[in-house]
Amino acid sequence: MRALLVLSGGHPYEAGPFDELLASLGDWEITHLVHPEGGEADAAGAIREAHALLFYDMAGYSFGEGAVSTRPPSPALREAIAARFASGKGAVAMHHAIAGWAEWPQWHAWLGGQFHYQPGPHGLDSGYRHDVAYTAQVIADHPVTRGLPARFPVTDELYLCPIDETALTPLIRAEGFAFTAGNFYSAAQAVAGAMFSNAGWEHPQGSNCVAWESRTCPAPLVYLQCGDGPATYANPHVRQLLAQALDYTSGATP
Repeated sequence: MRALLVLSGGHPYEAGPFDELLASLGDWEITHLVHPEGGEADAAGAIREAHALLFYDMAGYSFGEGAVSTRPPSPALREAIAARFASGKGAVAMHHAIAGWAEWPQWHAWLGGQFHYQPGPHGLDSGYRHDVAYTAQVIADHPVTRGLPARFPVTDELYLCPIDETALTPLIRAEGFAFTAGNFYSAAQAVAGAMFSNAGWEHPQGSNCVAWESRTCPAPLVYLQCGDGPATYANPHVRQLLAQALDYTSGATP
């Protein structure tokens, strides 16, 4: 049986519905490690050995008293991920994984984007918006999208954050919703206690690409922005998309 390693933690999610999503993905022997208790300390060997790897984590953060602090990954974890990619073994990163490891630039260079909780040298903090009903438009004939409808409905959280489309191959775009500052809330204001606020916050218009394959990672690396909660976990098209992404990045499909 093929081995699937799932890394989660650092961001809340509904465990039961997420486990149902994992169970729907096919014939996998699943190992699920959670940051920080097990994900970082125990993952290095498993990362090297697993046939497929799913990042559903947002590691490297501590939140409290209206502030956020960050830390880099351990050398062992960083080296294990880099060695996996160098060997040609790929991975899937999902939803809030684009925010994880804020202090590891190489991770975000591979991924092609980064969600920022705080302003800094990169510019402004990023934006979020829950429960957006949009149309996912498949724009590439690719093993990850093959067999999906050309357009299908999704209700999920979207991000307004820097995405480098020169570093990726777009697979799906979100249609029917404008990626402009007025449609999103400030992550920094949420950390400070003002949830769902964008008062005085400005952000450049962002990319509506919500699924892509990296062009900079030495192994197949697919990012799927969908994945915030039970409605998305249960969406049959999202399940197909994730299952095919895991197959593709594990080498099971060309």
